[in-house]
Amino acid sequence: MLSFLGLSFSFAQIVDLNSDHPYKRVFVDSDNFGASYLDSLELGYQKVKTDSLQFSMLNDLAYYWHTRNLNRAMDFTKKGLELTTLKNDLVWHGRFQITQGAILLRLEKLDSAQNVLELAKAKVHQSDLSFLNTQLGYVYERRGQLDKAADYALKSLDLGEAQNDSKAKAIAYSDLSNIFWKQAKYESGLDYGLRSLKLFEARGITDLDYDFTLYVTGNNYLALEDYDMARKYYEHSIIIGERYGFYNNLSDVYISLVDLYTYLREFEKAMEAGRSAVKYAELLENNFMIMRSWLAIGKMQNKKGNCAEAIEGLNKSIKVATEDFGDAYYLSQAYNELGRAYAKNNDYKNAYSAFSVYDSLKNEVFTAEADLRISQLRTEFDVAQKEGTIVLQQTQIKKQQTRQHLIIIITILLLLLLLLAYKAISNNIKKNKLLQNKNAEKEFLLKEIHHRVKNNLEIVSSLLSLQAARIVDPKILDAMEQSQQRVHSMGMIHQKLYLGEKLATVEMKDYFIDLSDYIIHSYGKNDQVTINLEMEELELDVDMAISIGLIANELITNSLKYAFPDDRKGIIHLALKEKADLFVLEVRDNGIGMPTDTQVDGTGFGTHLVDLLVKQLDGKMILVTDQGTSVRIQFQNTKAA
Repeated sequence: MLSFLGLSFSFAQIVDLNSDHPYKRVFVDSDNFGASYLDSLELGYQKVKTDSLQFSMLNDLAYYWHTRNLNRAMDFTKKGLELTTLKNDLVWHGRFQITQGAILLRLEKLDSAQNVLELAKAKVHQSDLSFLNTQLGYVYERRGQLDKAADYALKSLDLGEAQNDSKAKAIAYSDLSNIFWKQAKYESGLDYGLRSLKLFEARGITDLDYDFTLYVTGNNYLALEDYDMARKYYEHSIIIGERYGFYNNLSDVYISLVDLYTYLREFEKAMEAGRSAVKYAELLENNFMIMRSWLAIGKMQNKKGNCAEAIEGLNKSIKVATEDFGDAYYLSQAYNELGRAYAKNNDYKNAYSAFSVYDSLKNEVFTAEADLRISQLRTEFDVAQKEGTIVLQQTQIKKQQTRQHLIIIITILLLLLLLLAYKAISNNIKKNKLLQNKNAEKEFLLKEIHHRVKNNLEIVSSLLSLQAARIVDPKILDAMEQSQQRVHSMGMIHQKLYLGEKLATVEMKDYFIDLSDYIIHSYGKNDQVTINLEMEELELDVDMAISIGLIANELITNSLKYAFPDDRKGIIHLALKEKADLFVLEVRDNGIGMPTDTQVDGTGFGTHLVDLLVKQLDGKMILVTDQGTSVRIQFQNTKAA
């Protein structure tokens, strides 16, 4: 009886049929979303006789149930579709289809969600289109088509501007923040997340979308390694999520907290957050959230060094995803982490299989076209807000297009290399069956692989050399020659591996000697410039050695090209040292230094490549241009045992 009286009292607070404004919508007219709100709506919509009021209450009931249980939310949506069909109310039928699309996409039925949302377009009012476009953007985001997702966010933003709808603009900014985060453009992601929060806070209502934006903004802070700010935003999001029962947002935040605590190496807290993420995902009955929760746990176990537990968690994540899982972004992360776990566990065959799937999925998400489109969108937003910088922005777009063309060329070469490497590995797998001793078999296979990869790299280098011989433009010729040097530096790594006694590590001092000799010889400066190598013998794993070799190649090349003009003699110091849990790579010269008032003639690709490689190593670069040029790069010690 007390429960019934409580519901009746709550219903009276929500619906007052004698008022000019009979229905107080939650998160519109109030934030009174207590434990009994949805029960009151379920009781109340059946008593209301006015069709539009009944449909509004039932649609809210369906939509807000999707934050707690997707299947129950779908049941209420189907009821709304039946009632609006019976009443022949096209507008409300279209609105229920938008809600249906929002639920379907979270159930990973992306094609069905898109079809339903497209059908709703012709039925609903102009004021409903911003929310509809937001859901369509989510569909494309889940598919990994981030450029199209950004287009729909822009449409929602335009509608919000035209209708002076601050919430529509806030959601659009929030979606852009999330898209930029997935594209690893964290500064832009943070910028749009803070813009979104400012608009939400001006409304004064803490709703589901405000809670999600706190989580997205925290993700960008986490990616920028501002752990205190990330924790602050996550904790704020959890308070709202627990207050209103937003299970989807709570699972999201706890997934990110797993990553945060893992970075801080607080593994017990990370595991506790992982259990919370799984709990809320299972309450929601959402395979997408369950998959991501196990992914986060697997990544944490991988970082902790628990390979078996990592493999178990990541396989759970992939099993939940199933073959028709729509989100290539998170699925690619799962296969990448699984490959790392297998590799650490010396299971190279399964590691190779996992990395192959990862490469395929990654290429679906991070396409050059998507990256270019999103970069253009950011430029368009800035131009619209700063009309005085139009000419400058157009120049930046042209430069971006030039860089994208170079990236496409290198991507094609790398894909060719991957294909050749795959064929080499396939041939070696067949040869494995002919060997009797397992240890001898593995040694033979790995040496053969490195030999063939080295040979394939030499083929690519030769192709670049032949192509360069036909090029007249000095800038393009310089870019081709530098690409040839980069390929050669990677080939030297594999040469060291198949000629050396150890197959998983490279001795860096001997490698640097050969690399520096090759570069100086390439530029014909043997008598002009001396390279001093200041380091002890040091072994690193293959992946780290390749990245460091490419960085050293770029820095030494820059010194040779710019530090010693007019046949000036000089010295380049090269060092790689181990300090506690850090490695420090230093390249310095006693040349003319880096000019501050002029711009070096070049594409800037080498600098961009160094930046990408430093980020890949989770490193930090320090540049000093006093009395020559000195570049120091610090990164975590993760060398092979």
